[in-house]
This record gives sequence, C-alpha cells and structure tokens, in this order.
Amino acid sequence: MDFGLDGKVVVVTGGSSGIGFATAKSFHDEGAIVVINGRDEAKLAAATAEIGPRAKGVVADLTTAEGTQALHAFAEGFGPVAVLVNNIGRFDVEEFQSISDERWHEYFDINVMTGIRITRPVLKSMLERDAGSVIFIASEAAIRSIPFMVHYSVTKTAQLGLSRALAEMTRGTNVRVNTYLPGPTATQSVRDYFEEIATERGVSFDEVMKGFFENDQPGSLIQRLIDPEMHGRAIVQLATNTAMNGTTQRADGGAIHSIL
Repeated sequence: MDFGLDGKVVVVTGGSSGIGFATAKSFHDEGAIVVINGRDEAKLAAATAEIGPRAKGVVADLTTAEGTQALHAFAEGFGPVAVLVNNIGRFDVEEFQSISDERWHEYFDINVMTGIRITRPVLKSMLERDAGSVIFIASEAAIRSIPFMVHYSVTKTAQLGLSRALAEMTRGTNVRVNTYLPGPTATQSVRDYFEEIATERGVSFDEVMKGFFENDQPGSLIQRLIDPEMHGRAIVQLATNTAMNGTTQRADGGAIHSIL
C-alpha cells in the first residue's frame, strides 16, 4: 500500500530507541526522509545508520528552547515537515508520597512540554501550508491510571487534552492532530526493567512477565508485551489516514476495558 510518503519529511522526536526508533524505521521504509533527535551523538549516529540512508539525526534537547529551534531548523533544511511524531517520554516506578515537586516538574517538562515546544513552530507552518499531521505518543496509562506511576499517568493524560485542543485548531483544514496509545511494549528500556526484577528475585524473565500480566495487567487480552514494530506500522497509518483527526488510537493489547 502506498502511503504517499516518498520524499516527505517526517520528524520523530526521541527516535533513536524504543517505539520512536520503530516508528522512524517504518516511515523510512515507506520512502520518507526521517529526522530524529537525541542528546547522545554516538547513539544517534548508530540509530540513523540502522534506520537507513534517508535517516538524519541531530543532537537537540527539546527541554530547551535552543534545542527545539535546532531540531526545527535542521528538519526544515530537508523540506517542510509533513509529519511530526511527538515521542519523547520517560517512565519510572515511584511511590506517590516520595515524588517531589521537582520530579513532577521534570516529568511535565519531558513528557508534555517537549511536545508543546516543537509542535508550536511545526503546526504553525502546517496550518500556513494547509497540510500536515501531528501525532502524540501517549500510553494506555493515560486512561488506565497506574498508581505506582502516577506522574507518568498524569502527564500522559495531559497529552490527550493537548492533542484534542490542537486538533480543534485545524477545523476545516488539511492538517490533523491525533494521539496514539501503546500498551506495555517490548522496548529495550522495558525489557531492562523486567530483567532487573528477574535478577533481584532470582527467577527467569518469563516468570516475571507471567506474574506481571497475572497481577498487574490481568485485564490485558493479549497477555504479552507488544512488538515495537507493530506500533511503527500503526503510527504510519494514523499519520496518513485523512479521516482521522482529534482521535485517540488505542494499541493497548485490550488492557483498557472499553468499546471506544
């Protein structure tokens, strides 16, 4: 299927690993020029080499105005940004009472403000050109709030409100803004987290995963971690489906018990 992405510029923030990397690879495989950012030059170089010849990387920290400007200018050097995927995010398991004010601000800056900063100039240009697609990568935790990751859940819920509000600004145009909700995914960081638990308990990785889905995610219908490549493919479809605007697409493995 031709998604019409040949030669189009696609920005995937934090695209050097995890869901971001899988998404960048999927867009590249469809013919796009893919721009990713990060703070580690060596990691960026390795990621772009693996993604392919049309992958471009720039060292840019989106928690700063300067980093945001650097990414935007670098991407525009290849042409107008056709698709922006706001993928940057972090997660930690922490008890609510121990999360400081500074930690809350850190989470909002990374999980919410990075997307706001880069979307400002990109969305402005898209509206002026009357073309473009913006996607925020949230999480099933935005709906199924997780008490031992409350700061993560709250910031992911904030992304839903942000995305819908920006979509309202596109009324009657050919610009769209949507959100994507992945469930527990087999990224390296997630695997490392569960591997650490397995080592601490002296059990196998598979045993830890079995316990996780039995005790923490019993509502999951697939009862397994999701392959990041599945998200990459779905995000390409969401970015190019002109019937979808102001929506939230779920890919949570059935963990959210709702028909909508």
